[in-house]
Amino acid sequence: MRYYLCMGRKFKFSIGEFYHLYNRGTEKRRTFMNEKDRKRFVALLYICNDSNETHISNILQSGSIRDIFDMERRRPIVAIGSYCLMPNHFHILAKEIELAGISHFMQKVSTAYTMYFNKKYGRTGSLFQGRFKATHANEDAYLKYLYAYIHLNPVKLIEADWKEMGIKNRKKAWGFLREYKYSSYLDFTGNHRIERKILNQKTFPEYFTSGSKDFESLISFWFSFKDTGNNQGSTLIVTRP
Repeated sequence: MRYYLCMGRKFKFSIGEFYHLYNRGTEKRRTFMNEKDRKRFVALLYICNDSNETHISNILQSGSIRDIFDMERRRPIVAIGSYCLMPNHFHILAKEIELAGISHFMQKVSTAYTMYFNKKYGRTGSLFQGRFKATHANEDAYLKYLYAYIHLNPVKLIEADWKEMGIKNRKKAWGFLREYKYSSYLDFTGNHRIERKILNQKTFPEYFTSGSKDFESLISFWFSFKDTGNNQGSTLIVTRP
């Protein structure tokens, strides 16, 4: 099974199309230092997905996380299918639902979080490594694979070389994923969280018609992943033995 990722953005975002969005901290620095930082970014994924220009800092200071997710949005500008936060980067699977929606959304999220982070930690300048990166999920198999790729990222925190060597302790990996709060994994496995409101799965293909059973079957399939080292140039080759 092979997927080809263009590392440079040589396309324009189009309404109705799906994209993998990601970025890391400048100089690979940590962008999420603690739980409060991660909760802040997750809240921004909800608040910033609105056509209405709001004073984000006032909203975040005035209420709890639950209050924030109870807010009514006028009109989302993107549809989010999944996401994951790592210590120095993030991943988002999104669909363009209005013209320039993805670019506008990412600009709002990055600016709001950078302002918060710089003020909190007494720094200046860019926090993230240039403009966000994106790949176009223009094939059904690749789009479905992204649900596994994004949600399996946290495994690197307990087995850094799992992509090269395979997962050594599957029981531990499963347990870790089921406890990891800073991705949408729990929203696909039957947990009823307020953060579920970030997602809009109705606008994505129905890959998980049987709910958590289908989703965990997909994750299990990719637990057997190994990178064979066949990368060539800007082409990422993903194989399953």
